[in-house]
Amino acid sequence: MSDDLVSVIMPAYNAALTIGDSAASVLAQTHPTLELIVVDDGSRDDTRRLVDAMAMVDPRVRLIALPANAGVAAARNAGIAAARGSYIAFLDSDDRWHPRKLQLQLEHLRRSGARIAYAAYDRVDRHGRVLSHVRPPRSLSHAELLKSNHIGNLTGIYHRSLGDARFRAIGHEDYAFWLEMLRRAGKATCVPSDGALAWYLAREDSLSSDKLRAARWQWRIYRDIEQLGRIAASRYMCHYAWQAVRKRS
Repeated sequence: MSDDLVSVIMPAYNAALTIGDSAASVLAQTHPTLELIVVDDGSRDDTRRLVDAMAMVDPRVRLIALPANAGVAAARNAGIAAARGSYIAFLDSDDRWHPRKLQLQLEHLRRSGARIAYAAYDRVDRHGRVLSHVRPPRSLSHAELLKSNHIGNLTGIYHRSLGDARFRAIGHEDYAFWLEMLRRAGKATCVPSDGALAWYLAREDSLSSDKLRAARWQWRIYRDIEQLGRIAASRYMCHYAWQAVRKRS
């Protein structure tokens, strides 16, 4: 396991229209010591063929083809299981990174001594227009993360000395994942930057755009996974609702 190798996990399902730009943003990183593990989750379009073509040009690209659609949690878990790097990062097949994203994060992790880092990002529409800026706090504990998911999954990176958690097949699976990682690490740190280090494509038809459903997912994480009592869970739900409004302002 290389000391500075970053394994980038990219789940993909029918992503032929977007995966080219997403993968290119990974391969163009100024920190070149990486592997891009694309997990094709049973796509029916040209996703697999496009990734095969990328791998022919750049040996840092690896394809894992799942036999059937298993969902994003299973796809990310398959990528984690195959990863060779000392660091794990995630990027979905319709999102993009700033070219210096990994370099800045690794430098910051080494300076701070932290084992989890995250960053600012922008929510954009399909034309690339910025819908909102997401600027998370400078540092986080597990207790602070309970108030709201300040770690955009497309910006999170962790050192594998923490061990590899697994994504659960639930709504807000990324939030549950980072709560577990913060429980292990004790703290996480935000990389200082003048602007966004990643761009998240906000789709109108995404499951997370259903606010009532998202609130139910949040409640389930508090009660079933974090094992909070009703009063504590209700208090955190108030924080969650307030932060959800602020993130989109």
